[in-house]
Amino acid sequence: MTRRFGSAATTTALATAVLALSSAGGHVVHAETTVPSPEVLCHVDDPRLVELSGLAADADHVYAVADGGERLEVAVLDDECRVRDVLTAPTDPYDVEDLALAADGTLWLGDTGDNRARRETVAVHALSRDGTSELYRLTYPDGPRDAEALVVDDSGTPYIITKSALGVARVYRPAEPLASPGPTPLEEVGTVPFRPTDTPGGPVGPVGSVTVTGAALSADGSVVALRTYTDAYLYPVTDGDIAEAFTRDPVRVPLPDEPQGEAIAFTPEGTLLSASEGSGEPLRAVPDAVSLVPPAESTEDTEDTEAAERRHSADGESSASEVPDDSETGLGSVPAIAVAAVGAALLVFWGSRRRRT
Repeated sequence: MTRRFGSAATTTALATAVLALSSAGGHVVHAETTVPSPEVLCHVDDPRLVELSGLAADADHVYAVADGGERLEVAVLDDECRVRDVLTAPTDPYDVEDLALAADGTLWLGDTGDNRARRETVAVHALSRDGTSELYRLTYPDGPRDAEALVVDDSGTPYIITKSALGVARVYRPAEPLASPGPTPLEEVGTVPFRPTDTPGGPVGPVGSVTVTGAALSADGSVVALRTYTDAYLYPVTDGDIAEAFTRDPVRVPLPDEPQGEAIAFTPEGTLLSASEGSGEPLRAVPDAVSLVPPAESTEDTEDTEAAERRHSADGESSASEVPDDSETGLGSVPAIAVAAVGAALLVFWGSRRRRT
């Protein structure tokens, strides 16, 4: 259950400050792509999914997971968004935030929520259809992180993408083979910057448009998506390399008017699904969203381009690779101390979900 602290005026003022500070950073988004608006498929009104935070889909069903609970639970939805079955396992999670469907049919639950940055370990749970599950505890290399986004690649490797009000998501994956129960150390393999958008929705204004709340991988592995409270970003994947995909420019898909949009998934045919927390909120679809993403250049083509840029630079021409880049902060040339101060204030007033101590 979500709680918020501070006045609406204070939160809005802080959000506006971040909007102004953030305008210099983030990816260049493909502007030439015409993106269709989401279509409502049905409304999720089951009380067990009022805090819906993760989605997955196969050819037959849509799967949904909610925050909280004292056992692993994945709801199986029909075409009318009614819960037709619940897949369970007795493991008691801490704070499940996302759901991923692996190529072998295993459902992976991202038990990674940590708004207060107190957890010594986070976890992923691999849930089988027979009701058995495996627990894999994980440790960050640089201290606790809050995360609500999980992707599992074709090899079964989980990627955790963190949640930050400062507009920079960090990408982690296991540094060695997963061990159950672990813990297995994670390694950081990238950062993803975001710029604020004017898409309406979310609980915290412009800040919500740079805060990652979910992730998904297309069934064919060609596109990986990250979502914020207001938008989805679709990145082309080459040779199954998820970390490399996040270095590319994405296609932005607005997901307007979701009050607390946290869930996203691809259907096998490439339709993008999204949903928000709340009672009676719609499950929406952007048909054939995968086709919106131009194919990625091969790694070899990218290396050739970089080599050409270096040659031009040697001839005295300016090169993009020589321009000082503050994209690691995601906020352009803004002094880090100013960004940190605004972000810290936002986190204080933003509020937190139910947590057990």
